[in-house]
Amino acid sequence: MAEPRGWSSPCRKKNKMEGLLDVASFSTKLQNTLIQYHSIEDDKWQVAKKMKDVTVWRIPSEEFNGYLYKAQGVIDDIFNRVIDHLCPGPWRLDWDRLMTSLDLLEYLEENCCVMCYTTAGQLWNIISPREFVDFSYTVGYEEGLLSCGISLDWSEKRTEFVRGYNHSCGWFCVPLKDNPNQSLLTGYIQTDLRGMIPQSAVDTAMSSTLTNFYALQKA
Repeated sequence: MAEPRGWSSPCRKKNKMEGLLDVASFSTKLQNTLIQYHSIEDDKWQVAKKMKDVTVWRIPSEEFNGYLYKAQGVIDDIFNRVIDHLCPGPWRLDWDRLMTSLDLLEYLEENCCVMCYTTAGQLWNIISPREFVDFSYTVGYEEGLLSCGISLDWSEKRTEFVRGYNHSCGWFCVPLKDNPNQSLLTGYIQTDLRGMIPQSAVDTAMSSTLTNFYALQKA
């Protein structure tokens, strides 16, 4: 995951995480967790939202008192270009309407980093703006790629945001066997937005966010 051209990182602090995080073991554990999610049988999932080109399912999370969401659909593009839009970088800001800023805090290795991003308020500000600090890791998977992440306990906070927490999450993107110019994109997200939010509002926000990327690719 090379640093995108033209991406300025004003918040970067050189190697702050070195010595505090065993990157190899941390990334391997995260990768294995996502592969475990990817192997959950289909009949375990409950449909949360279904559209023409994408379906979102959910099951109770084992990480927190919320849900693990799964989204899946076909994208009309090759897998590495699809992942480019999901990894940390300026392309993410192009399509994610909720994301208001994204800064690189630590560039650990070629395929992993620590990023800080903020999101806008949702549902008439029932869900107020959030801030997340995530470890991000991208690795080859089968004939495609897996881009995964998890939030870190980061001491620096901004009072104008509620600090949210992403439990193990990620996107599998592999070429279709009968058409390598198309990709099967499968995402797993379990976000603890924190704060006093009705579960129905969380469900609406998560399902809409997960379907947004697929919908934009069809526009």
